[in-house]
Amino acid sequence: MPETSLSRPLPDEWPPLLLEGWRDTYETLHMWSQVVGKIALALTHPLNHFWNVAFHVTSHGLATHPLVADQRIFTLTFDFVDHQLVIDCSDGGGDAVPLRPQTVADFYRELMSKLQALGLNVHIWTMPVEVENPIRFEEDVVHRSYDRRAVEAFHRALVVMAPVFEAFRGRFRKASPVHFFWGSFDLATTRFSGRRAPERPGADAIMRESYSHEVISHGFWPGGRAMNEAAFYGYAVPEPTGFRAAMIQPAAAAYHPGLSEFLLPCEAVRRATSPTGELTAFLESTYDAAADLAHWNRGELERTVNATS
Repeated sequence: MPETSLSRPLPDEWPPLLLEGWRDTYETLHMWSQVVGKIALALTHPLNHFWNVAFHVTSHGLATHPLVADQRIFTLTFDFVDHQLVIDCSDGGGDAVPLRPQTVADFYRELMSKLQALGLNVHIWTMPVEVENPIRFEEDVVHRSYDRRAVEAFHRALVVMAPVFEAFRGRFRKASPVHFFWGSFDLATTRFSGRRAPERPGADAIMRESYSHEVISHGFWPGGRAMNEAAFYGYAVPEPTGFRAAMIQPAAAAYHPGLSEFLLPCEAVRRATSPTGELTAFLESTYDAAADLAHWNRGELERTVNATS
């Protein structure tokens, strides 16, 4: 099949996200990712802010941290190029679950069966999190869509934007990795001032851990129930006075009062003369505004990154 601009973007030409076929696929893929995420949760030691359970962008998709079971290490990778969930074991063993239209219940059963056949025994809590009206994995016959073109477009978008987030992360001393959270289904990186944040009355365990310290967080959300389009975001917790009125670049960015964060439509970035420059301007301007208004010690927290560092 001949390559097109969609499958092979120019160095600063970003591929479009295909909204047609994506919403149902998004909801199914979100639930599949939670199955894999719960396995990571069961087989990794806790890290601050749940970094141990997050996925990482790879050349083929999204992968877990190394997981340990039966004195072996293995990884689970959503391969969006060959469309399979790959199980790779340190002893050379492995298997794969094809990614195709199928229910969450079927995906869950097949994956757990293949893990057991490999001697990788794991038990998980099968209730999804961070979603409305959750359905246990073994009972979910509602979500069953898988549109290959939409998934490939999603992966290509991650591949071109991840280096921009990595460069942004590298200019700060106390920052999270650039990683993908399966609960909220977003790519994210977070900067920390080092100061404790005020307690959040009524917050659940996830929110208490996530916002135990002052943060300025940025990321990419591919669209789904809450929004009609993919967007980049930037927010601060606690939000400093005046942040929502800050002048943020580029002009397409706007504060969303319902979400308490600035949003920049992904399509506006893609259509810009320099998508990389457009996204970088958004990341830097939202950080600058939040850090200054919150009186972060920027001289201590920021660093200059150059070719020799």
